[in-house]
Amino acid sequence: MRSENNLAEQIEKVALEEPADETNSNEVTVEGNSVEKKKKKKKNNKKKKGGINQFFPDGVFPEGEWQEYTGSEENLRRVTDEEKRYLDRQANNKWNEFRKGAEIHRRVRQTAQKNIKPGMTMIEVAESIENSVRAYSGTDDSLKGGMGFPCGVSLNHCAAHYTPNAGDKVVLQYDDVMKVDFGVHVNGHIIDCAWTQTFNERYDPLLNAVKEATNTGIKTAGIDVRMTDIGEAVEEVMESYEVELDGKIFPVKCIRNLQGHNIKPYQIHGGKSVPIVKNGDTTKMEEGETFAIETFGSTGKGYVVHGGECSHYMKNLDAPPNAPIRLDRAKKLMQAIDKNFGSLPFCRRYLDRIGEEKYLLALNQLCRAGLITEHPPLVDVKGCYTAQYEHTILLHPTRKEVVSRGDDY
Repeated sequence: MRSENNLAEQIEKVALEEPADETNSNEVTVEGNSVEKKKKKKKNNKKKKGGINQFFPDGVFPEGEWQEYTGSEENLRRVTDEEKRYLDRQANNKWNEFRKGAEIHRRVRQTAQKNIKPGMTMIEVAESIENSVRAYSGTDDSLKGGMGFPCGVSLNHCAAHYTPNAGDKVVLQYDDVMKVDFGVHVNGHIIDCAWTQTFNERYDPLLNAVKEATNTGIKTAGIDVRMTDIGEAVEEVMESYEVELDGKIFPVKCIRNLQGHNIKPYQIHGGKSVPIVKNGDTTKMEEGETFAIETFGSTGKGYVVHGGECSHYMKNLDAPPNAPIRLDRAKKLMQAIDKNFGSLPFCRRYLDRIGEEKYLLALNQLCRAGLITEHPPLVDVKGCYTAQYEHTILLHPTRKEVVSRGDDY
């Protein structure tokens, strides 16, 4: 079995590196446990990336997990309603692009879960994931596909928005609780999905609490469902758990000021929030919307504040008109951000990657002018542990699709 898995990995590596099509005249042959790649002369010697498309030559990507709507009689009839089914088919291209991003996410995280080990630096963890996403996306145009937002690798009491900046020396430890949160986008359709990586089994009750709470949120969500009702269901499940650490019992608390959200094209936070506690918000989910259902549990206070050096940034879509930019360097940096990221979140390492140098002063000016927003790490009390699970759901006219669902979670 092991040799078969290794063989599959080798074949996948070959396919990712070079597409086998008629123009390149490449052949991949398998003999025993070896993979041989035969190359013929090519008109263009430039190496191309095949990406995930190599595994789906018809361009149709796997559907996620389907769940039927509950509640009103209208919702119960949706799955057989001809008009709703027609509307659903009209959006097939959009659904398929979400599914492509979800398939990339599943493959990348499957490899990450197997390969991430204590002793790796946080830069190694984050960049191995990000480089895999880019390879599977098969495009060098970051606005057509690739990272939907930087790979978060928040540790222990840090719940979200930590990704290492250049020079970060933090090393992953056996007793760490790491939230791995990364996005994949295809033409602006973003998959937002996360899990918690641990090596010590003592954290399992914490992870189980958050995983079950997220699944409860997904099950409760749907067209015409009120946000507060989702939060109430999540809170009831999450806070029924407790975890024993070093002989002391800790109740698992919802991190009440972290929430899920809707997703719009090229916009990771679309304006609606999905609470993980009952909060009285009567805003409803609507047909055709996309949501990231995410929950966070903590052994601490269940409340986060800003803490640590900022790494995450994003263009402000509500920026003041004609905001003054005094430095020419800041103007050029803004142009580079628009060209490479648009309204997608980015981090300092991404600026390094596109060749920007000595940009901190200019970046700070853009933030002060309100053109760029900062998103520093979010931390609970030091010494506690936090966990996260998240999926992207699509509210089809007929049913809801947990598009990022995998065999892992």
